[in-house]
Amino acid sequence: MEQILAFAADHYLMSILWVVLLIAIIVTYAQAATSKVKALSPQQATLLVNRNDGVFVDTRSIDEFRKGHIHGAINLPAERIRKNDTAALEKYKSAPIVVVCATGMTAKSMAQQLTKAGYENVALLQGGISAWQGASFPLVNK
Repeated sequence: MEQILAFAADHYLMSILWVVLLIAIIVTYAQAATSKVKALSPQQATLLVNRNDGVFVDTRSIDEFRKGHIHGAINLPAERIRKNDTAALEKYKSAPIVVVCATGMTAKSMAQQLTKAGYENVALLQGGISAWQGASFPLVNK
């Protein structure tokens, strides 16, 4: 124990950074565990949507969507979700909805927004379209 304290005293900046990093990791895990929105792998998302008549909701721009999207996905850009313009999803109020973006970063906040709007079974595609392509799953071009 004395060695740890001596090290911390000699390298206080590094010690502070390690403590901050540890706290950040704990907070991230706590948020993930208590979040109503779960992150799914491409395989898990596909099973959820196919087995339970769910839908993928792609929050990317129309141009990005046209370049390649998941078959059957509904394009609902993030700006529309932020404005609560979600009429296209009304029939999916209690069905599984998997929110998709380019990398998985925007999808989390959009999924939380949909949950607040009353959608009951919302998840997000962890890693977004990038993870989908990384898993060698197909995209549709229209």
